[in-house]
Amino acid sequence: MSVESVIFIGGIAAIFVGLLLSLTAIGVFTNEARGVSKSLAVMDAFTTAPASMQQELDPSFQDRVLTPAVDRFVGIGKRLTPADYAERIKGKLDVAGNPPGWTVDRVISLKFIGFVVALGIALLACMLLGMSSSRMLIVCVAAALIGYNSPNLYLHQKGSDRSTSLRNALPDALDLLTISVEAGLAFDAALSQVARNTKGPLADEFARVLQEMQIGLGRSNALRALGERTTLPDLRSFVSAMVQADAFGIPIGQVLRVQSAEIRVKRRQRAEEMAQKVPVKILLPLMFCILPCLFIVVMGPAVIQAMDNFAGV
Repeated sequence: MSVESVIFIGGIAAIFVGLLLSLTAIGVFTNEARGVSKSLAVMDAFTTAPASMQQELDPSFQDRVLTPAVDRFVGIGKRLTPADYAERIKGKLDVAGNPPGWTVDRVISLKFIGFVVALGIALLACMLLGMSSSRMLIVCVAAALIGYNSPNLYLHQKGSDRSTSLRNALPDALDLLTISVEAGLAFDAALSQVARNTKGPLADEFARVLQEMQIGLGRSNALRALGERTTLPDLRSFVSAMVQADAFGIPIGQVLRVQSAEIRVKRRQRAEEMAQKVPVKILLPLMFCILPCLFIVVMGPAVIQAMDNFAGV
């Protein structure tokens, strides 16, 4: 084969290779441009989408990581708790008003997580501080118990605050309920009126009673359920009086009038009791905080002047 033939064949091959490379480059750039266009279109659609759709497409860190991690400890927490503990936790959740996101399984898993985290932090702190074995054991056991019971403490505090709100709102709500019934409304309509015109946990409880009655539960059973969801004695007394009035056919207006007057008396007595406790509660701050400062202000200049006089002598 001559040199001219080799050069000719090589030129043709080079042309084909060049065309192939050109088509490949054009295809790559076209695909890349299409990918960039699609990405830009997706970003534009995401930014212009409604907030609810954005939350579904982009879940928060809590939904992606924290919630599945907490749910994995539910089985371990159930093995470490007694069999009837779930019912007690459910009662505490009802007293606390069922905070959003708090379920029986969530509380059990949080108890186990609090136990492990508190124990690890206490152990690490004891090792860094160089404590002895006995002190390390005491601190770790105390921290583990606090971490294990921290969800219970939170629910107890929420329940206490909610009970205080219920107790403060109950007299005014009963007055409105009494006025509505004496004006001619039925008990259900009067209860609905109170639930609409008031705010707070008591209005939520009355609204829940109405919902339970609407789905077919009897009035007495709905009121008994209200009494079981709270630890407030005044509210339980009101529920018992209403159930008895419904059972024996006693006029509702008369029972409400008596209950309203009784709760008003209890409220006044409770205020007087708190007022009588003020002198006892203020005694320690007075002795250890106010009187020493007063003595320093009054006797300080005289003591300094006496010290100067004795120093001169």
